[in-house]
Amino acid sequence: MENTKELRTWLNDMDLGHPLVIAGPCSAETEEQVLRIAKDLKDTDVNYYRAGIWKPRTRPGMFEGVGAIGLKWLQKVKEETGLKTATEVANRAHVELALEHDIDLLWVGARSTVSPFIVQEIADALEGTDKIVLIKNPVNPDLALWLGAVERLHKADIKKLGVIHRGFSTYEKTKYRNIPEWQLAIELQTKFPDLPIINDPSHITGKRDMIFDVSQTALDLNFDGLMIETHHDPDNAWSDAAQQVTPESLVQIMKDLKIRKETDAEAEYNSKLSNLRAQIDIFDHQLIETLGKRMKVSDGIGVIKKQRNVAVLQSNRWNEILGKMILEGESKGLSEEFVLRMFKAIHQESINHQEKIIKS
Repeated sequence: MENTKELRTWLNDMDLGHPLVIAGPCSAETEEQVLRIAKDLKDTDVNYYRAGIWKPRTRPGMFEGVGAIGLKWLQKVKEETGLKTATEVANRAHVELALEHDIDLLWVGARSTVSPFIVQEIADALEGTDKIVLIKNPVNPDLALWLGAVERLHKADIKKLGVIHRGFSTYEKTKYRNIPEWQLAIELQTKFPDLPIINDPSHITGKRDMIFDVSQTALDLNFDGLMIETHHDPDNAWSDAAQQVTPESLVQIMKDLKIRKETDAEAEYNSKLSNLRAQIDIFDHQLIETLGKRMKVSDGIGVIKKQRNVAVLQSNRWNEILGKMILEGESKGLSEEFVLRMFKAIHQESINHQEKIIKS
């Protein structure tokens, strides 16, 4: 994808003075609900009012959105509050209806991004539009697939493009609803620094009490904005109740977030330093997660050794592992001394785990 400098223009032209904020309910439920939340957000830093009109659900029978009637409610939001509006589109019909109702910002959902056929259909329907179009990452951690969707829309002469980082699905049980895989978003930023990137902490966390921390990490990594699901009565929301915050909570989150502006040489230095430290924090967390998983596998080996009455220490296996890791470490710029010390510590922890199992 070439000549992407114009992609950031729409965001720069807004001259916000703060990160872009997209907020509103996960789902439009009733006209009263949509308007009430919009009025609560009217005099805040919210730039676009979001509401799901069509909701892609994992299983049939779940609430799948109110449909096209909700677009009329979003029109009323614009008329009565002046807020610009945003919603998800998943096919040509959605696009046509959204454009008819003058929705200002459209996004392609994670389930749609995985299908080049769906993305192409949406791109064809949007060709040449001056609306803002954002593409959520696909549900699986595939940077090429994400960029492929951006390229299809870029080739459709859509100038106001951006992406939304909402995390990735996993079978593993983690503290996140969708694991951030921050390194993928960082790689995307590195390859295409002119492509605006918005973070969706609501879908990453799945829990309202984690939204602040993920939002702060995103801002430390120089994300351009946030999409935060907001509901006046989140516990009774018709979809994704646990991850929505009240308008009051959203205002407090925005007040508490540290936004680092590059206004002079010192500020630029601090911003770059914060960005790099945030990246290190992410990798440190991943290291601990990986080591924890490794020890669980080691525990499984300990169980098998106990059943067969086999010694914990297997010298040949250990030397084989160590030799491979030294070579691999050297290829990554790691000294032999460091790799030896690190793996000796890991090996000792594995032995400690297995000895506990054998003695139990």
